[in-house]
Amino acid sequence: MAFSTPETLNCRGRILDISRPIVMGILNISPDSFYDGGKLKTDSDVLKHAEKILAEGGKIMDVGGMSSRPGADFISEEEERNRVIPIIKKIKKEFPEAIISVDTWRASVFQAAMDEGADILNDISGGQLDESLWPVIAGKNIPYILMHIQGTPENMQINPQYDDVLTEVMDYFIEKTDVLKSLNISDIILDPGFGFGKTLEHNYKLLSHLEAFKILSHPLLVGISRKSMIYKPLNTNPKNALNGTTALHLAALQQGAKILRVHDVAPAIETIQLWELMEAAKSD
Repeated sequence: MAFSTPETLNCRGRILDISRPIVMGILNISPDSFYDGGKLKTDSDVLKHAEKILAEGGKIMDVGGMSSRPGADFISEEEERNRVIPIIKKIKKEFPEAIISVDTWRASVFQAAMDEGADILNDISGGQLDESLWPVIAGKNIPYILMHIQGTPENMQINPQYDDVLTEVMDYFIEKTDVLKSLNISDIILDPGFGFGKTLEHNYKLLSHLEAFKILSHPLLVGISRKSMIYKPLNTNPKNALNGTTALHLAALQQGAKILRVHDVAPAIETIQLWELMEAAKSD
């Protein structure tokens, strides 16, 4: 039985085509992110990176001001706003057509970001850390990325356990999407949350069964770029995990991923292009 997913996202009145997979480029302005923390030190660095994301074919840039790596501490709302909002202003001024996603779980931060033109909410918490977050975007044509997490970044990797990770993540999505739809939040993107309260085995179980989530009829986002599920089995580090990332991106595309959230846009675009050639050859 075939299940259809939306082929467009309504980003505050602008239509983003996702009939073919697209790439979301990561723009971290937190100093302690696991791979690129502290790399973007000046406004010039940020704008150059934003330009690079767009030039290489990224359709969305995901701006984050607080690290969500395992063990990360929460920063204050004020500090997060002070990191994120000026950057969104500068990007929107320099690249007015850019579609900006904001990686936050705080209502006040996203409200301020939305006031400056942010288009998409990327929430690692599934609405669990700030109950006022979802009402901020209700009925506003803001696509919402619903990620699964067990615990919080501070404790999520301390012995995560599931009876069946696939079933439990599926049930989580069903429960959350029902509530979101009741709030008139309709453009929902599902992110299984690789590395967020999962062991290596849990991550690979989810990735190898990603296609199962098609039954929910929402686009799938995969965020595995340079993560420990790649570099630990290979006995390497985030810096040397691009090859493994590319290999698993192909696997994710084969399982139905529509959005790849990545540190390296050009290699992800190439992976999509080659995957599309493989798909086209199937129909010859």
